[in-house]
Amino acid sequence: MAELNTAQLNEIRSKVLGAAGKVPGALIGLGILFIILGMIGVAGQVLFSLISVNVLGIFLFAGGVLQGIHAFKSAGWKSVSVQLIFAVLYIAAAIYVWAFPIPALEAITLWLAAIFFITGFLRLIAAFQHRHFAEWFWLALSAAISILMGVLIMNNFPSSSLWLPGLLIAIELLLQGWSLLFLGFAARSLTK
Repeated sequence: MAELNTAQLNEIRSKVLGAAGKVPGALIGLGILFIILGMIGVAGQVLFSLISVNVLGIFLFAGGVLQGIHAFKSAGWKSVSVQLIFAVLYIAAAIYVWAFPIPALEAITLWLAAIFFITGFLRLIAAFQHRHFAEWFWLALSAAISILMGVLIMNNFPSSSLWLPGLLIAIELLLQGWSLLFLGFAARSLTK
């Protein structure tokens, strides 16, 4: 395989980064902002959990309103009444989330634990189906870690519902922030 020269590498990088490569400062700034928000989230996990459940309420309410508007504008459609029921359910769920944020966080935490259990179990099945490959161990390890995460969440339930959603959002912000920061640095290297 032929070695690529610097010009060819820069051309590949610019094609991969696209328009984002033209504004490296924006990527770097957004990355720093996400990192700061992630660090605040790690420090204040309960606050982040409560903010996230309120944002969920906003999305549910907006979805209910939009569903209702759509239903009223769809006169003659046989599913108008079903759409109105969905709209009412979305709005009711939003009001419930705002009125009772702790039970809503508990439900979210149970859902997260279930996701860890199910994905871990399915990965474990896939690992045993692929055990003739040398790398099957890593799939099995990933499955075991997911199942362990589900066990740890349930072991600390319901107290984990106060901090876990906020911590997971904070970790996601940190990971996204570092990714954007390094993409910005890569884009900046192209402009030099």
